[in-house]
Amino acid sequence: MTIPAQGANKTYIVIVTVLTFIIPAIGFVIEDLMSGTTFNFEHFGKWFIFSAVGLRLFLAGIRQITKPAFSARQIFHIDSPECFPIVIELGFANLCFGLIGLISFFKADWRIVSAFASGLYYGLAGLLHLLKKPAGTNEKFALWTDLIIFVMLFAYFFKAV
Repeated sequence: MTIPAQGANKTYIVIVTVLTFIIPAIGFVIEDLMSGTTFNFEHFGKWFIFSAVGLRLFLAGIRQITKPAFSARQIFHIDSPECFPIVIELGFANLCFGLIGLISFFKADWRIVSAFASGLYYGLAGLLHLLKKPAGTNEKFALWTDLIIFVMLFAYFFKAV
């Protein structure tokens, strides 16, 4: 059964904002200042992939695996436990993409793989949200952050190739 869109889940919005924008910015600035260079896209990409991909997708995967009702209701507006196995499988994919992003922090050669696969994933997810016309604040927020991450990962991938 489809449920109507609900108000914004402020916790979700804050967590996604911190993981997508704040942690990468702080990590990048600190690393850039410590290295004594001006803007270094490689440093920025390292922090962006680590947080916006690694941390965000890893945590989303854990949440979807352990509490599928949140994604079903808050993002997809479905109030049926019958869809929970699908949300859990989505959680497995998010967990795997997230782990690649986390490992890429320590293994630079994994970043291009993470940027490509996760960028494609975020781009397609954003396109799906866009085509479906987001029903609520959470889904609109997911749409825009997915598309922003896609653009950043696209840029990183093509700069690195």
